Amino acid sequence: MKKWVYIAFSLLCTLARANDNVVNVYAWSQEVSPKVVRQFQKDTGIRVNFSTFDSNEVLYAKMKASRQTQYDVVEPSSYYIMRMARENMIEKLDLGKLSNYKNLNPAFTHPDYDPTGEYSIPWVLGLAGIVVNRKYYPNDNLEKWTDLWSPKYRNSLLLLDDPREVFNVGLLTLGYSPNDNNVQHLKKAYENLVALLPNVRLYNSSSVPSLLIDEDVTIGMGWNADAYKAHLQNPNIEFIYPKDKFVIWVDCFVVPKNAPHRENAYKFLNYVLQAKIAALQVKETFYPTANLAAIDYLPPEIANSKIIFPSVEQLKQGYFQTDLNDDALESISRYWQLLKLQ
Repeated sequence: MKKWVYIAFSLLCTLARANDNVVNVYAWSQEVSPKVVRQFQKDTGIRVNFSTFDSNEVLYAKMKASRQTQYDVVEPSSYYIMRMARENMIEKLDLGKLSNYKNLNPAFTHPDYDPTGEYSIPWVLGLAGIVVNRKYYPNDNLEKWTDLWSPKYRNSLLLLDDPREVFNVGLLTLGYSPNDNNVQHLKKAYENLVALLPNVRLYNSSSVPSLLIDEDVTIGMGWNADAYKAHLQNPNIEFIYPKDKFVIWVDCFVVPKNAPHRENAYKFLNYVLQAKIAALQVKETFYPTANLAAIDYLPPEIANSKIIFPSVEQLKQGYFQTDLNDDALESISRYWQLLKLQ
């Protein structure tokens, strides 16, 4: 009898150890290359349970609703990191466990959304700028967001189907910060965007590269990674960093409080901080990386792309997107609905 009890106990211990040899990752769809996941599993023997979401709101709600943390690594956007840290949903990172942290660009290690750099590891980033097909506008001097208000672009513009991104433009063109919580300023931004409506042709965020490649739209706003994908197929596509500034979004890896496989979470984070792995991610998705060391492992056409990687001077013109208070978020949501009804 003792023999069978011992065998059963040994089997349970073996199964427990097997169950511990995993890491549960919850990330944005299309922002972690399957090749990165497969390579991590091959090199470490740790199985990745990988699932995706398509909005910060879904991620946040799921984590708030869970009585027990089920994820080891999650990937919120910059402004949600502030909220999750404030609500004690994520832990301060032990950077001593991350030997590859040194590969990061210092410009991204103490950003506005994580000033102490204690909570987040920047993974992919990007920004919205002006996209234009030079076949249709060969001589137009497009330098600023305000140029899009010109009557010559009537019924021509593509706007991203993203309230924060569109209101960023509305605020910047009035000289306000895109992280402004002042509801009166948001009202003025709304009125400013209403004046732009005659020029707006459509709102879209999910099919921007194909819309540009097929020339269904020829001017508007778009993310730089999408502009690069379109430029590869249609060299007439140009991406412009607006001189009246722009917003840099950063999607980061964080570790939730009481992560069930905490040590494996750190192994995953340190792995993706390797220069070659970060470079693989860029080559697969064309999203820029904050991993400075990765640039040396990219082909020249990507490493030297002015679309993917802004210059140091251009980066200085960017704002990191941060969290807004509830009144500001409610105002943007309400004005966004009004805007799209017109």
